[in-house]
Amino acid sequence: MTVFTSPTPVIWGELDVPMFGLESDWHGKPFQPAAGFSLVMDAQRLWFLANHRKPAELHPKSRPGMFQAALWRYDVAELFIADPQSGRYFEFNLAPNGAWWTCEMTAPRVRAEVIDIAMPEIATFAEMAADGSWLAAMAIPLDLLKARLDFGVRSKVNVTMILNSPSQKFLSASNLGDGDPDFHRPHAFSTVNFTPIPKQTPHLD
Repeated sequence: MTVFTSPTPVIWGELDVPMFGLESDWHGKPFQPAAGFSLVMDAQRLWFLANHRKPAELHPKSRPGMFQAALWRYDVAELFIADPQSGRYFEFNLAPNGAWWTCEMTAPRVRAEVIDIAMPEIATFAEMAADGSWLAAMAIPLDLLKARLDFGVRSKVNVTMILNSPSQKFLSASNLGDGDPDFHRPHAFSTVNFTPIPKQTPHLD
């Protein structure tokens, strides 16, 4: 999984980074318009960006920048980061309007804490156009990722999305296997590949 590295601080509103397209759903069926995502790391934060050129169905209690559980019941982008040594991983949920949620797991679907705990210092941003297309971003402090997951070159990562609610379509950047959609398969996540942001930045068509 490519994580672009930026020598300067990433600033919302000045982002110009490549977006990767998710063009098929969990079952391999074409998904259009494609959803887009990107991961960018500066010296302080890991940025998770997601977009889709179609109106989103939002969790009715979601509010921009606010912590909200059960976002996965509606349209959402998800980032998973795993430590292959300990087996622990984090799930980050990002709604199209910038609402967010996170949870630490000690094993697949086994929560580290019974109650929801908002990770401190996470920031989110969102733009929703008149035609319904949206772009959202989450900035996650690197010091927390390193402390909890030893985030680095051996980390395993995946990006997923749930779109077209209520007739939900499940998309995954990594091939997680067969069967019913199940994003909690950290053994199948992709190892990170840190690479500088290219000078010419292609955009999702």
